[in-house]
Amino acid sequence: MEKRRIAILGSTGSIGRQTLEVIREHRELFEVELLTCKGSWELMARQAREFDANNAVICDETKYKDLSDALGGTGTKVFAGMKSVCELVASDRVDIVVAAMVGFSGLAPTMAAIGAGKVIALANKETLVAAGSIVMEMSRKHNAPILPVDSEHSAIFQCLLSAQGNAIHKIHLTASGGPFWTWDKERICTATKDMALKHPNWSMGAKITIDSATMMNKGFEVIEARWLFDTPVSRINVVVHPESIIHSMVEYEDGAVIAQLASPDMREPIQFAIGFPERLPLANKKLDFAELGNISFFKPDTEKFPALTLAYKAMERGGNIPCALNAANEAAVAAFLHDRISFYDITDVVGECIECAPFINEPSVEDIFKTNEEIYSLAQKKIEGIEKKG
Repeated sequence: MEKRRIAILGSTGSIGRQTLEVIREHRELFEVELLTCKGSWELMARQAREFDANNAVICDETKYKDLSDALGGTGTKVFAGMKSVCELVASDRVDIVVAAMVGFSGLAPTMAAIGAGKVIALANKETLVAAGSIVMEMSRKHNAPILPVDSEHSAIFQCLLSAQGNAIHKIHLTASGGPFWTWDKERICTATKDMALKHPNWSMGAKITIDSATMMNKGFEVIEARWLFDTPVSRINVVVHPESIIHSMVEYEDGAVIAQLASPDMREPIQFAIGFPERLPLANKKLDFAELGNISFFKPDTEKFPALTLAYKAMERGGNIPCALNAANEAAVAAFLHDRISFYDITDVVGECIECAPFINEPSVEDIFKTNEEIYSLAQKKIEGIEKKG
């Protein structure tokens, strides 16, 4: 495998840090061309020094001097602002872009990288939730492959490698159920931020961990799978699998089911994406089937976790409504993480916002950005209303 030059969008987040762990094990195969982060300049400075990053961008322009001073005397060029991110991902010196920025903010730089024909290792599911049709059309037009980093979508992708052109019957997305799967609804009503952030299986960032607790994350993954694998939502099934050993399954027309199994470790799908089609050695925990014991499966409880229903409904309506779903959820989760609203207020806010969203059947890029801004603002007003009620 020839050496690949990597851009990591969101290098200080969970996926970004684990991507660098993979690169640390294979320094001879990867060169870090670009690191970006929102505001964690101290961590990114340490990353840039360790990995000899050629460029570093801090999106918070007020932190530019801090980062520039920290990287003084190194070979790393320092930039600030989202415009710089979008320009640098399109550089001829970038081969693969690991899109790991959190939320809607990842859309613009990912689209810039696609427009430049880069290979995209996609961890930012909100990109496809908000603008799936537009992004996939761009991917085809610019011959920019999108390789999934989400463990579930990586699993599906790996299962489909054996399809050999055969039609699939269903995609089965597995869900851990999050920290509240065994709780009754009355108890979930009392869930705090700290409780919701204690995922039983995965180590992830705060936003995605809350999305996992509400199961909105799984709803987003249904939408993401629809676009990545060009499969109708009606053929995408969600099943709760608390052990998180089977990461997803593909069922064929003859009833055969192909599953991908691995220990819950995000480095595996990250490495598969940036090393594809080669499988590289990874110092992770290998499965011992004799020690696994029983593995279990359950239907999702949409009464306890209404977010999953909201996501299916948003996708059925189509147009810009999935974008509205994402915008409202981003605002509501941020409010929950700041102790402004309760756990079930998250899905209440999201449900109200997508009902109010002006429908656009075939949104343009401008429509997507406008929808995001308007619905995020609407969600903020609803959150303020909840706070006033006490």
